[in-house]
Amino acid sequence: MWNDNAPIYRQLKDKVVGMLLDGLLKPGDALPSVRQIAADYQLNPITVSRAYQELVDETLVEKRRGLGMYVTDGARDKLLATERERFLREDWPALLERIRRLGLDLDALLKAAPGGAA
Repeated sequence: MWNDNAPIYRQLKDKVVGMLLDGLLKPGDALPSVRQIAADYQLNPITVSRAYQELVDETLVEKRRGLGMYVTDGARDKLLATERERFLREDWPALLERIRRLGLDLDALLKAAPGGAA
């Protein structure tokens, strides 16, 4: 489940972000407790807390004293906006350069896409 390419807290945070983007976690949903995640994945609770704190810092989840962590309203929309911006700024230029180097055009890419050409 975990790899050596990134800190575990970051991988855990990315997993929660993925669940938000996929709609598996919705506004008002409770995240599993730090203790539960730590036990399920055999992680240090500090690692889980760090991942959750970053989600709080980004206002994707909120702490409710004595109750736990909950997904905030608009978390998915906020994530979509930031992830799209990051993709266009960081990932797309490198991908576009690779496409150009390989001499691929839009028709070839669409035909090779899962499900065939659009």
